[in-house]
Amino acid sequence: MSAAKRSSKELPPITREIDLTPAERKNVKKSVMGAMAGNAIEWFDYGIYGYLTGYLTVQIFGDTDGESGAILWVLFGFAISFLVRPLGGAILGPLGDRIGRQKILVFTILMISVATFAIGLIPTYDTIGWAAPALLYLCRIIQGFSAGGEYAGAAVYMAEQAPDNRRGFWGSFLEFGTLLGFSAAAILVTVLELTLGHEFMDDWGWRIPFWVTLPLGLFALWMRSKLHESETFEEAKQEGEAKDSAWKVLGDLITKQPKQLMKIMGLVVLINSAFYLVLTYMPTYLETSLDMSNVTSGFMLVGVQLVMMAIIIPIGALSDRIGRRPLLITACIGFLVGSLPAIFLLNTGIAVLQILGLAIFGIFLVMLLANISATLPALFPTTVRYAGFALGYNVATSLLGGTAGFFNELLIGATGSPYIPGFYLTLMAAIGLVAVLTFNETAGRSLRGDGVPGDDDHLRVKTGEILIGKVNKPKE
Repeated sequence: MSAAKRSSKELPPITREIDLTPAERKNVKKSVMGAMAGNAIEWFDYGIYGYLTGYLTVQIFGDTDGESGAILWVLFGFAISFLVRPLGGAILGPLGDRIGRQKILVFTILMISVATFAIGLIPTYDTIGWAAPALLYLCRIIQGFSAGGEYAGAAVYMAEQAPDNRRGFWGSFLEFGTLLGFSAAAILVTVLELTLGHEFMDDWGWRIPFWVTLPLGLFALWMRSKLHESETFEEAKQEGEAKDSAWKVLGDLITKQPKQLMKIMGLVVLINSAFYLVLTYMPTYLETSLDMSNVTSGFMLVGVQLVMMAIIIPIGALSDRIGRRPLLITACIGFLVGSLPAIFLLNTGIAVLQILGLAIFGIFLVMLLANISATLPALFPTTVRYAGFALGYNVATSLLGGTAGFFNELLIGATGSPYIPGFYLTLMAAIGLVAVLTFNETAGRSLRGDGVPGDDDHLRVKTGEILIGKVNKPKE
């Protein structure tokens, strides 16, 4: 039956139930906390790697004089996990659409936690030579493969569990977990440096943050093992919409949803370029390019992250009322015109202006982050949603997101210009803006059904249905 001939009864519902029962609300909170906890652990792992770059340069790569260029190899160790993320997304994403979101989420958090803990056990370069960097890269590859399914799965699971008219609010908790993980990493490393001293940290204290990951990961694993599969996925299975194999999922995604893949990749190159440059690479940039102490840079970034944490959930709730596109467009334009001025402020050497520069990055970044979990899963139908998110997100991240720190440090070294991050983010913002302008507005729309949410708006007009604000209901 063609789309034009479908009746209003055959259209997927515009929203899920507006008023949740106490049991449903409890289940949503449980699902949100389980997804958020695992996400926080993942980004805690990535955060401590970024904040411990200097120590890894000495202990794992044997650079004691700071002149060997080993910092690029450490940053490559950060980037390498992103190079394998598309492989993880291509395998774990389709599996998540085939066997369920919850099962993959249990697997990914276990692998990430074990691999991060193992980094803290690697002998130093002085002890085993180049085997030390090799083991570091191996752990990062395992992390990257697992992360290829972790973030996408958490976002899709949360989006499908949340009520449609509150998906922005609940989805923002996932990114709250992201910022919580990064902030916890920054606070832990900074506190250890202040209390234990640089000499102790340089000896073996740098291992402590990696070891902390294991108990945190086991706690997140326990939470996720208690979660139920998403109702949206279960309905797709019961109605025969789920694919017979993971390969079928991947094939249908690539052949039937190429435009949606390009859309998600366009926005993700901006999101993750900004994310990793501001929250992960920035400590290295402030210390190596601007000669700022690691403690000072740590405190400045913690302050910015805490403010972002305070406003991310209200911004997510705002997207339920005014829509995702206005906020995303504003953020893209903000990075487009504000990135170079923000980098200029950081280079003034004046603390107040430097904080203002970080704040510019922070406000536009949090506007993007607050919308990820509500916006990106809504780009795909249920049967390929996990695979579409995982593949598109991770390909874009590996090409221009997670590698941003490595390429920016390389370009700064080649050109001598400290303004490279500003130019880089301006270019990514232009790409992101073009992508967002092609998005459907999906605030309040159901994620159920075998079509892309929002693609059937013209049918609803023909069949007498209307969309009205944050609560959508049939026209009487």
